[in-house]
Amino acid sequence: MADISLKVVIAGRTYPLTVKQEDEQPVLAAAKMINDKVKEFEQNYSVRDKQDLLAMSALNLIATIQNTPKKEPELDDELNQLDLFVSDYLQKENDAV
Repeated sequence: MADISLKVVIAGRTYPLTVKQEDEQPVLAAAKMINDKVKEFEQNYSVRDKQDLLAMSALNLIATIQNTPKKEPELDDELNQLDLFVSDYLQKENDAV
């Protein structure tokens, strides 16, 4: 797909970007998440410096991502194989009855 020009506003500052068309929505969603965190920290703490708010937001968002369980393709394959094995076994047991 083609690259598109995009202007993203983060913490009141505009950043011109060039992204692939399929990355537009994820980039906009990421900017919204950052702005929401900045606003949350601004409202809940007496911090007004945008640099501090951005640093706190980045730390919070990355910590959240690191705590999110990762889906490993190998694990997914192994679970599918196990599911097939159990299904086959149960089918054979059911047929024997």
